Amino acid sequence: MKYAIGIATLYLLGLLAAGAAGAVGAGVEDSIYHPGVLKPIDSSLKVAVGQVAPDFSLKSIRGEKIRLSQYRGKKKVVISFVPAAFTPVCSDQWPGYNISKQIFDKNNAVLLGISLDNIPSQYAWVQQMGGLWFDVLSDFWPHGRVADSYGLLRSDGTAERALIFIDTNGIIRAVEVSDINERPPLELVVKDLELME
Repeated sequence: MKYAIGIATLYLLGLLAAGAAGAVGAGVEDSIYHPGVLKPIDSSLKVAVGQVAPDFSLKSIRGEKIRLSQYRGKKKVVISFVPAAFTPVCSDQWPGYNISKQIFDKNNAVLLGISLDNIPSQYAWVQQMGGLWFDVLSDFWPHGRVADSYGLLRSDGTAERALIFIDTNGIIRAVEVSDINERPPLELVVKDLELME
């Protein structure tokens, strides 16, 4: 049965995500690096809706190797690329997904978070944010190989702020590249998840 969510619920989830992320962010504020305003988008996509998502294998902060294709035929996948650990928008975005786990569960989906930081930096950052329910993966070495395969590697060596929605057949169903300076709304995740068959 399709999981339906109303506009009022989406609005409430957005407020809760902002509040939850803000509360978590307050605990790590002393560790946050403020890069200033950056060029909103600084790459050219190499993937498109309807294509097979490029496979990859990356190490998670839990020490496991996660391969995108391990979910094929089993789960939908949402990949959340973020630019860098210990930065304000990223530290606001990922904790906001903690309140949306049930939406992923209801839509038979997993979330994979990817940044180009090394594992120790990611681990420390996730601990300071109070933990995350989803796998956080390092695209540190070879530096940015996965981000580059999707066309999301910025000229400064970080990843774009992007969400890739992949169905159970491994086909890309939506690509959302956001302004690097702004957190994508949770409502966007819910909408694109529910549009996937």
